[in-house]
Amino acid sequence: MARGQQGNRHLVPGAARALDQFKYEVARELGIQIPPDGYWGDMPTRLTGAVGGHMVRRMIALAEQQLAQRGGTLPPADFTRGAAGAPSVGSATWATRPDAYQQAPRV
Repeated sequence: MARGQQGNRHLVPGAARALDQFKYEVARELGIQIPPDGYWGDMPTRLTGAVGGHMVRRMIALAEQQLAQRGGTLPPADFTRGAAGAPSVGSATWATRPDAYQQAPRV
């Protein structure tokens, strides 16, 4: 990795394990042989890209479903960007804040 690149950063602390399990679940669904040693570096890019692409599709579908259930409202912008001081997802106080939910702008 080149200097200055930080690699993959998870916006939600503790999400790394869940995303890793999700990766293996998607690979199994696609019929991709999971490396027994857990090293994906020897896999063709086409296969690993398929896993990542399907992961993104499912995460977008989940986000769309949650937006539809909330009536189109979004969490505060600082939360979605993972800014310093933003509350964690499991924070009990996040949803009770007066500004916790903002109406999405109409296009």
